[in-house]
Amino acid sequence: MNATASVLTHTQNVVYSTMDQLKQLLPDSFWQETLAAEKALRRMEFGLPGFGSLMMYGGVMLGAYVMMEQLRFKMKRRTKSGKGIPGPSLPIPFLGGLIEMVKDPYAFWERQRLYASKGVSYNSLFGQFIVFVTDPIKCRELMTVNDPEKMLMVLHPSAKNILGKKNMAFDHGPGHKAIRKSFLSLFTRKALSVYVQLQDGIIRRHVTEWLGKHEGEEIEIRTLLRDLNLMTSQEVFVGPYLDDPETKEKFTAAYLAMTEAFLAFPLCFPGTTVWKGRQGRLYVVKVLEQCVKRAKVYIQKGGEPRCLVDFWVAKCLDEIKEAEAAGEPAPAHSTDHKMADAMLLFLFASQDASTASLTWTMALMADNPEILARVRAEQYAVRGKNLDTVIDGEKMNELKFTRQVVKEILRFRAPAPMVPQMTYTKYQLTEDYALPPGTLVFPSVNAACLQDFEEPLKFDPDRFGEHRKEDLVHAKNYLVFGAGPHYCVGKEYAINQLVTFLSLMSTTCDWSRRRTEDSDKWKYLPTIYPHDTFITLHKRKDHDKDVAKVIDPYAGKA
Repeated sequence: MNATASVLTHTQNVVYSTMDQLKQLLPDSFWQETLAAEKALRRMEFGLPGFGSLMMYGGVMLGAYVMMEQLRFKMKRRTKSGKGIPGPSLPIPFLGGLIEMVKDPYAFWERQRLYASKGVSYNSLFGQFIVFVTDPIKCRELMTVNDPEKMLMVLHPSAKNILGKKNMAFDHGPGHKAIRKSFLSLFTRKALSVYVQLQDGIIRRHVTEWLGKHEGEEIEIRTLLRDLNLMTSQEVFVGPYLDDPETKEKFTAAYLAMTEAFLAFPLCFPGTTVWKGRQGRLYVVKVLEQCVKRAKVYIQKGGEPRCLVDFWVAKCLDEIKEAEAAGEPAPAHSTDHKMADAMLLFLFASQDASTASLTWTMALMADNPEILARVRAEQYAVRGKNLDTVIDGEKMNELKFTRQVVKEILRFRAPAPMVPQMTYTKYQLTEDYALPPGTLVFPSVNAACLQDFEEPLKFDPDRFGEHRKEDLVHAKNYLVFGAGPHYCVGKEYAINQLVTFLSLMSTTCDWSRRRTEDSDKWKYLPTIYPHDTFITLHKRKDHDKDVAKVIDPYAGKA
C-alpha cells in the first residue's frame, strides 16, 4: 500500500510539474478559462455530477502514460552492465527538455555535455528519446554510417520540408557517390582562384559600405555579416545569372524564409514559418533551374567558367558526352532540376555556417588583439603596401598564419555544433551500450573539437603551426567539416572566404567589441554565434599601428 501511495504521489507531482511547464508555453487566456478546473484538480473538489469521476479517470490515464514513458526511457538508456547512461533522473513528461532547449539552448546542450562525462548522455525532446555523444571517435564513427538500414543523417525535424525529401543532404548509395565525384571539379585550384577574386571584390564593397554608414557607431554586426555572406554565395555560385534586380530580391527573401524556418517550431501547414520556408525553397529551386539552363547555353557556346555553376555545368556536359559515347544514360544529377536542387544545398551549407564563423572572427579578433596584430604583420609582409591589389590564389597560399587563425576559429567555435542522426535498427555504440531503433543521436562536433588538443579551451592558432602540428596529431577530433559520405566538399572554399575576409578587415579597419555578461555564451541560430557582437568600426589610417614585430615567434625553433 505504501509503495502504491508513493508511486501515486510521485505521479501527481510529475503531472503538476508538467502543468507548470505548459504554463510557460500556452497563453494566459487559456489558463484563465481553465483556472476553475485546475483548482478542482488540485483540491479534488468537483461541483458537477460526474465531473470528479471524469477527472479522476483522466488523471489515472495521464499518470499511467507518464509512468509508461518513464519506464520506456529507463529501458532505452539501460546498458549491458545494468546501469543507465547518464542524463536527467526523470525527464519532464511529454515535453522532455523541449522548453529549456527553446528558451535557452546554450544551457540545455551544455547540461547534456556535462551529463556526458563518459562520452554519452540521454534526454527526451517532445517524447523522442535522444542520445548526445561527445566521444570524438564515436562522433566520427556515427557520421560515417549513412546506411538506410542502420542510420541516416536527419539534420533537423523540419529539414525535409524545408530542403525537400529528395535533397542530396538525405541521399546515400551510388547516386550520392556519383554526384560527389562530380563536385570535385568545383573546387580545383583554378576554380578556387576564380572564386577568391569574386570574394575579394564583394567583401571590399561591403566593408566600404559599412564604414560609410556606421563608422564610429556601435552595431550588432551579425546581420551585416549575414548580408555580406548571402551576396557572396549568390555571386560566387550563380552570379552572372541572377542579374534581374526584382528576381534577386525575391530570391533573397525566399532564401531567408528557409533560414527562419529552421528556427521555428516544426509544424508545416499554411501560415506557419516552416510552410513559408517550404514555399521559399520552391521559388529558390525554380530560379536556380533557370540559372542552370542559362549556364549550359553559355558553356556550350565556348564560354570560360565565371562562377561555380559554370564549372559544374562544364563537368556535367563532359559526363553527358562520355555517357553517350558509352551508350549509357546521362548521369541522374545532370538534369536542370537535380543540379538546381544541389545548388540549393550549397547555398544553405555555405550561408549559416560561414556567417557564424565570420561573426566569431570579428569577436575573437577583438578579444585577442595580440593575434590580430600578428595577422596584420603577415598581411603587410605578403601583400605589401599596395593593399588595393586583389587577393588571388597565389597570395592566399602565402598567408600561412592567417590560415592558422581561421582553422583555430573553426575549431574553437565550430559553427555546426551537431550532426543529428536517426537509428533504424539497434546500433552497438560501445561495448556496454547499444542505441535502440528510433533514437535521435547527436554527435557533438564542438565537444570533439574541445578535447585532447593542448589546452583545448584556449584560443591558440599556434597549435596549427609547423612546430606543433596539432591538426595532424589530433585529426580525429577536428570534425568541423564532418566525416564520411557527407564530408564537406566545399571545405577549401569556406576557409578561403574566412581568410579573405580577415585579410581585408585587418588592413582596412580597426575595431573594438563591447562585452556584456552574456558575451561568453553561445546563441543557436541554428549554427552557433556569440551571444552578442557589439562592434565599433573605424577606418584604418595608421598602418604601423597595432602590428606585431614577429609573425611566428616559433619560426626556426625545434
